[in-house]
Amino acid sequence: MLPPSRHPFEGASEQEPNDWWQAVGDVVVGVVDGAGRPPRAISVDGTSSTLALYGADGESRTPALMYDDTRSRVEAAEIATVAPDDSAARGPGSALAKLLHLARRPAGEGFVHALHQADWISGRLAGRFGVADENNALKMGYDPVVRQWPRWIQALKLDHSLLPDVVPAGTALGLVAPDIARDLGLAPDCLVVSGTTDSNAATLAAGVSEIGDAVTSLGSTLVLKVLSDRRVGSSRHGVYSHRLGDRWLAGGASNSGGAVLRHYFTVAQIAALSERIDPEQPSALTYYPLLKPGERFPHNDPNLAPVMSPRPTDDAVFLQGLLEGMARIEKAGYDCLAELGAPYPKRVFSSGGGAVNTRWQRIRERILGVPVLRAQQSEAAYGSALLARDAALAA
Repeated sequence: MLPPSRHPFEGASEQEPNDWWQAVGDVVVGVVDGAGRPPRAISVDGTSSTLALYGADGESRTPALMYDDTRSRVEAAEIATVAPDDSAARGPGSALAKLLHLARRPAGEGFVHALHQADWISGRLAGRFGVADENNALKMGYDPVVRQWPRWIQALKLDHSLLPDVVPAGTALGLVAPDIARDLGLAPDCLVVSGTTDSNAATLAAGVSEIGDAVTSLGSTLVLKVLSDRRVGSSRHGVYSHRLGDRWLAGGASNSGGAVLRHYFTVAQIAALSERIDPEQPSALTYYPLLKPGERFPHNDPNLAPVMSPRPTDDAVFLQGLLEGMARIEKAGYDCLAELGAPYPKRVFSSGGGAVNTRWQRIRERILGVPVLRAQQSEAAYGSALLARDAALAA
């Protein structure tokens, strides 16, 4: 079990990489014991834009700034002067902004690698540091179209040797290091495979296979991704695309989602009230459900105000209004992606806690106009396992 992130001041969110490694050890040992035999390959997914600096030996030289750390506002403003408008490296939450911030700390020294969460864990497993996968490197400024670091990044005052070598997700990195294999009970010929971000791994797990397949993660927030034959991006809309072979996962994340529902109702209350909803009869409420002002996608507006009134006396009607509001956000998100050049979904797979709500599923089908299906698998780890399997079969 990981300890919670530290929040020493507003906008800060930190963890210690060594805590991740302890959790990795517990998970791997549990998997080996549960399966009765060691795995042939391992791939790691991690939270996007979570970054720390490390020495040549892989020991952390800074805390890890988590995906939701936004302290690097000065650095983000600097990046905005040189990065293209559609770059995922823009904004204070980007890995590149965090890299600039950490590398310029007065006490910073002895570091030679800037690595994302998944990169570092894979490096510990393989005994080889300084490599990142294309998906995690996106928010550090890597250009997945030409598959290299862009020229504009050279304009930043940065030791460019910190930038990792980048490989496609699902690339064999080598065998597990002998001492790690011994400590974790892994076979000496176990393959370490480059991973991806947690949301991409969850999308792979859901079962997308054809252009136009989409996945909506109904967790604390709404995360939308659609499999596209072309890259689309727009920082103005909070949209960017991850490369998967010759195809792309285009998407964005709204601040609306399950956290709003849980603010008003318990899980049991949501289940009970949902039984009273007729999904074929709209409520006529026009909510934009947010816990506080600010939205990322499909409207990238830090001042967008929630719309949560009027509140009816019947809690079932109120819940229906919230569910419909989120479905309209989902529809607007897929419309936005289509306007930018991605396909409108042919079908939408649902993952996350909200995927079990059949009334919400039907509301979403009515508003989206396409079939809404339960994801084949809901755990991001399953998507990482698919990357590991495919690499092992190709080896």
